Amino acid sequence: MIVGVPKEIKNNENRVGMTPAGVFELVKSNHTVYVQHTAGLGSGFSDQDFIDAGAHILPTIEEVYAISDMIVKVKEPIESEYALIKPEQILFTYFHFAGSETLTRAMMKSNAICIAYETVEDPDGSLPLLTPMSEVAGRMSIQEGAKYLEKTYGGLGILLGGVPGVPPAKVLILGAGVVGIQAAKKAAGLGAQVTVMDVNMKRLRYINDVMANNVITEFSNEYNIRKNIQTHDLIIGGVLVKGAKAPKLITRDMLKDMRPGTVIVDVAVDQGGCFESTVATTHQDPIYIIDDVVHYCVANMPGAVPRTSTLALTNVTVGYVLQIANKGWKDALDQNKGLALGLNVVGGECVYPGIMEGF
Repeated sequence: MIVGVPKEIKNNENRVGMTPAGVFELVKSNHTVYVQHTAGLGSGFSDQDFIDAGAHILPTIEEVYAISDMIVKVKEPIESEYALIKPEQILFTYFHFAGSETLTRAMMKSNAICIAYETVEDPDGSLPLLTPMSEVAGRMSIQEGAKYLEKTYGGLGILLGGVPGVPPAKVLILGAGVVGIQAAKKAAGLGAQVTVMDVNMKRLRYINDVMANNVITEFSNEYNIRKNIQTHDLIIGGVLVKGAKAPKLITRDMLKDMRPGTVIVDVAVDQGGCFESTVATTHQDPIYIIDDVVHYCVANMPGAVPRTSTLALTNVTVGYVLQIANKGWKDALDQNKGLALGLNVVGGECVYPGIMEGF
């Protein structure tokens, strides 16, 4: 199979869909890999690194799409890429279709085979291709939130961990999944007072067992959320519904209950966001302020740490890429039911229930 790795062109997206190590594995299995010129530079991989692994370098994104049977990316195609996609071409990437009906309809119109990283499942129901980026985003949410609590950016002017004689910041985390646990770990390590909320008591019990004493848990419902947002300085939204739009846990009217300078970070922005006031932003222009509340809603947070993110992502994607390349997409999906759940669009139709219900 001919596999293409184009350069990511979303704003400040420096990750790349495959490392030289992944290229090496594909070439070893007698597949041909074309990588766009400078595609890996943002992640610390030169064209020569890919050539040494057996790839061929092409100068333009148009040439990569034109020659490839399968495109391996990181982020969803943006509008300028829609016309480059060929009928029956396999696209393997993060799509987050539930966050964009425009993208969904464009991929249906293209007649491509769209396999989404974020809905591939393991037998236990976990999401192996989403997990590493959720780990990165969860940790980054605290890093970025701590920065935007600075008065310079409109925040409360609070140091996350406090100092002797001065109490630390209070961090509220909505969701006890991968994002929530990583955010809690990072915030607790910096000395903040952390509250984690979820509707899953098993997850709350787990957090209660393994986290430090400065992390407490509370059952998530509207009453408790409304109460906590009045006293917490940094709020992290990390709720995920597989393949579907995230629930709106903080509504627009709730912003007025927060103190001026509160910072909210919506890690679920790719899935439509779990705050009603969420609007996707970029690394170039990451924040906006509504009702004196600082919103950080960058849609590709891990793109800011591309070296770490690319290595973490391709550690888990390469095996699936090999399955598709070795067997063809139909046989690969027939033989791997978890991979089959990644099929979102095929034959001009959307086939993933959560997306269809969302629109």
